[in-house]
Amino acid sequence: MENINWSDLSFGYMKTDYNVRCYYRDGKWGELEVSSTDTINIHMAATCLHYGQEAFEGMKAFRGKDGKIRLFRMEDNAKRLQSSCDGIMMPQIPTEKFAEAVIKAVKLNERFIPPYESGASLYIRPLLIGISPQVGVSPAKEYLFIIFVTPVGPYFKAGFQNTNVVIYRQYDRAAPLGTGTYKVGGNYAASLVAGQRAHEEGYAAVLYLDAKEKKYIDECGPANFFGIRGNSYITPESTSILPSITNKSLIEIAKSMGMTIERRRVPEEEIATFEEAGECGTAAVISPIGRVDDPMEGKSYQISKTGKPGPVCTKLYNKLRAIQYGDEPDTFGWITVVE
Repeated sequence: MENINWSDLSFGYMKTDYNVRCYYRDGKWGELEVSSTDTINIHMAATCLHYGQEAFEGMKAFRGKDGKIRLFRMEDNAKRLQSSCDGIMMPQIPTEKFAEAVIKAVKLNERFIPPYESGASLYIRPLLIGISPQVGVSPAKEYLFIIFVTPVGPYFKAGFQNTNVVIYRQYDRAAPLGTGTYKVGGNYAASLVAGQRAHEEGYAAVLYLDAKEKKYIDECGPANFFGIRGNSYITPESTSILPSITNKSLIEIAKSMGMTIERRRVPEEEIATFEEAGECGTAAVISPIGRVDDPMEGKSYQISKTGKPGPVCTKLYNKLRAIQYGDEPDTFGWITVVE
């Protein structure tokens, strides 16, 4: 422990002391169990391996200047996992059990929560998988819920800096009435090829268009998209976008700053009118977008004129982080302080 360089952490996995587990058997959830191993022993015919019965969440714990540990919007993560469960036929984890497991995992691994102002936080990964053997396509009878934690640095090494994104028309992220609104592993598997190609070509992420008409902005691979024009915060609405808890939070903050919220279909050409844009999610909070390229159409949209994050993105980013770390009062009721 004494040799962790908190300010140089990557966004990756580091073994911590304990994880928390819970089994669903005979139609009900059991008691929480604590484990110190970071492996799981499952049947080779488990439904999570064959039919993608797997859903997860991402959230963070922050250590404030006052030494207190804060969790951000935990109940929203519980609700989103419940929605994913409904989407792929898994039993819902009750919100109380979810919260109990998160708090237990955080407390047991308290020594891994990075210090205030290190730029790092404790990433929390709730995972739910179907574990009973099944060879025909049908849901499992038994499930395993796990929460593990790991200290992480910023998602993008450069931190809060402009990034460039690319539109690839030959790839879809999710079908309009498919699993795009659920946080399931298959969505991320489907984005790996395009994402890898984008990185090789010097982009931070792929900005997907809607799969049906290829006209409207969908989302940025693992993050929601938003644009700023004048006093408006504009973010796409679609039946294939994951409801980002970060985006929901930024909308509330933007409203509190007197901004107008526009949640609607956003045609690609509208990018040309944005003064600022960003992708947002738990990992990066906000990653401001400097430029969007659409190589197949021979188009490029230069959003940032200065090469630096714009004033609205900066204000939103600073405000959200200040609430998460307890530097500003939480007037929205988002924070759970771990006693």
